[in-house]
Amino acid sequence: MYARFYRMTKEPFHVTPNPEFLFLSPSHKEALASLIYGVSKGKGFIVITGEVGVGKTTVLRSYLEKIDQRFHRIIYIFNSNLSFKGLLDTIYQELDLERKSDDEVEMVNELHRMMIEEYKQSRRLVLLIDEAQNMPVKTLENLRMLSNLETSTEKLLQIVLVGQPELEQILDRNELRQLKQRIAVHSVILPLTRREGINYIKHRLGKVAPKNAVIFTRGALRKIVKHAKGCPRTINILCDNALITGFGVSKKPVTSGIVREVIADLDGKRLGFFWKRVLAPAAATFLLIGFFCLAPYKSVVLSAVKGYVISASPQVSVAMSETKPSVGLPMALPMAEEISPPPVLEVE
Repeated sequence: MYARFYRMTKEPFHVTPNPEFLFLSPSHKEALASLIYGVSKGKGFIVITGEVGVGKTTVLRSYLEKIDQRFHRIIYIFNSNLSFKGLLDTIYQELDLERKSDDEVEMVNELHRMMIEEYKQSRRLVLLIDEAQNMPVKTLENLRMLSNLETSTEKLLQIVLVGQPELEQILDRNELRQLKQRIAVHSVILPLTRREGINYIKHRLGKVAPKNAVIFTRGALRKIVKHAKGCPRTINILCDNALITGFGVSKKPVTSGIVREVIADLDGKRLGFFWKRVLAPAAATFLLIGFFCLAPYKSVVLSAVKGYVISASPQVSVAMSETKPSVGLPMALPMAEEISPPPVLEVE
């Protein structure tokens, strides 16, 4: 929509996770390194947590793009609200395994035999569970059964739990203490600092815009980062809306005033910037046209309006009658002296 106007090859601020635009702040870099290290060394349980919108799924998908598919079999669970039986069914489907029994223990044993064969072929099995805070406690507890599948030197299945800070609170529950003891690698993705937020925007723009192109003013960048409070998803939403608005009013670079309007619109505090700048003048134009169309009847309309005002408030009518009429507009109203004054109340 606005890419051509700002001379971009594509729009850089979509809210969907896109590994192409991954910005590695120190905590994002640590999370990605934890994934690579934990899986390659066969550590078993790996946990990555972070607030909503900080980029957990983007890190996860970036890892999946970098991993060598010849030596890894990935099972990606994005709907984690599953019973343990439902989780086993999903794993079987992803691995194209034939289920010989509905018994959970037999299904785990069959999965164990399959993992040993994969291990002999130098292939690792990786179970990635996104939004893990939504997984039932009973299912998390039974994950220990899968983590017990191992050789004498390493785990046969690498389990990665990715979720919001609520996941840490769930893992602190007494019934999950055995699972928590098995977590070998734990990383937390933090919100961006203000400097990192500005670098994040510049990083994304650098992927699609000409070198040294000024898309946002410094004030606009500072206002976006301050309002986003370190959340990359919020930064994307603000930048995308600011660019759309700037395109709508043919303004570049995007100024802090445009960002201020966008923030107000997203917070629901006022009408949209585009509507005010485009529809309001259009409405005024239509009103002006309507006024000229009704010009032959303006004396009748004006008389009717003033008559209504007189009947509604005598005091207002007196004030209106004392006002000199406009040149060329005949007055069809009674004079002030013809109007009975309001009654005077005497106070004893």
